[in-house]
Amino acid sequence: MQKYVTISVLKEVKELLEKDRGNSDWSEYLLRLYNEVKELRARLALEELRRLLSDEELDEILKSSKEFRERFRLR
Repeated sequence: MQKYVTISVLKEVKELLEKDRGNSDWSEYLLRLYNEVKELRARLALEELRRLLSDEELDEILKSSKEFRERFRLR
Protein backbone atom coordinates (compact mmCIF):
# COMPACT_ATOMS: atom_id res chain seq x y z
CA MET A 1 0.00 0.00 0.00
CA GLN A 2 1.32 3.43 -0.92
CA LYS A 3 1.54 6.16 1.67
CA TYR A 4 0.45 9.72 1.04
CA VAL A 5 1.49 12.92 2.81
CA THR A 6 0.29 16.50 2.87
CA ILE A 7 2.49 19.39 1.81
CA SER A 8 1.48 22.84 3.00
CA VAL A 9 1.82 25.61 0.41
CA LEU A 10 0.37 29.06 0.00
CA LYS A 11 -3.11 29.05 -1.52
CA GLU A 12 -1.89 31.17 -4.45
CA VAL A 13 0.89 28.68 -5.19
CA LYS A 14 -1.53 25.75 -5.18
CA GLU A 15 -3.94 27.57 -7.49
CA LEU A 16 -1.14 28.36 -9.93
CA LEU A 17 0.12 24.76 -9.90
CA GLU A 18 -3.40 23.35 -10.26
CA LYS A 19 -3.89 25.32 -13.47
CA ASP A 20 -0.61 24.03 -14.87
CA ARG A 21 -0.99 20.36 -13.91
CA GLY A 22 -4.16 19.86 -15.94
CA ASN A 23 -5.43 16.26 -15.67
CA SER A 24 -2.25 14.89 -14.05
CA ASP A 25 -2.43 13.70 -10.48
CA TRP A 26 -0.22 15.58 -8.03
CA SER A 27 2.46 12.88 -7.79
CA GLU A 28 2.82 12.58 -11.55
CA TYR A 29 2.85 16.36 -11.98
CA LEU A 30 5.43 17.04 -9.26
CA LEU A 31 7.70 14.25 -10.51
CA ARG A 32 7.53 15.74 -14.01
CA LEU A 33 8.44 19.18 -12.67
CA TYR A 34 11.30 17.70 -10.64
CA ASN A 35 12.69 15.83 -13.66
CA GLU A 36 12.41 18.89 -15.91
CA VAL A 37 14.29 21.06 -13.41
CA LYS A 38 16.95 18.38 -12.88
CA GLU A 39 17.49 18.06 -16.64
CA LEU A 40 17.59 21.84 -17.09
CA ARG A 41 20.17 22.23 -14.31
CA ALA A 42 22.35 19.55 -15.91
CA ARG A 43 22.13 21.26 -19.30
CA LEU A 44 22.98 24.64 -17.78
CA ALA A 45 25.95 23.13 -15.92
CA LEU A 46 27.20 21.57 -19.16
CA GLU A 47 26.81 24.88 -20.99
CA GLU A 48 28.79 26.59 -18.24
CA LEU A 49 31.55 23.98 -18.55
CA ARG A 50 31.61 24.48 -22.31
CA ARG A 51 31.99 28.19 -21.74
CA LEU A 52 34.81 27.78 -19.23
CA LEU A 53 36.77 24.90 -20.79
CA SER A 54 38.31 24.29 -24.18
CA ASP A 55 37.17 21.41 -26.40
CA GLU A 56 40.39 19.57 -25.54
CA GLU A 57 39.78 19.93 -21.81
CA LEU A 58 36.20 18.68 -22.16
CA ASP A 59 37.38 15.69 -24.22
CA GLU A 60 39.97 14.86 -21.55
CA ILE A 61 37.31 15.03 -18.81
CA LEU A 62 35.02 12.72 -20.77
CA LYS A 63 37.88 10.29 -21.41
CA SER A 64 38.87 10.32 -17.74
CA SER A 65 35.28 9.78 -16.62
CA LYS A 66 34.83 6.86 -19.00
CA GLU A 67 38.06 5.23 -17.79
CA PHE A 68 37.00 5.67 -14.17
CA ARG A 69 33.61 4.01 -14.78
CA GLU A 70 35.25 1.11 -16.63
CA ARG A 71 37.82 0.51 -13.88
CA PHE A 72 35.67 1.23 -10.83
CA ARG A 73 34.81 -1.84 -8.81
CA LEU A 74 33.25 -2.17 -5.37
CA ARG A 75 35.33 -4.19 -2.96
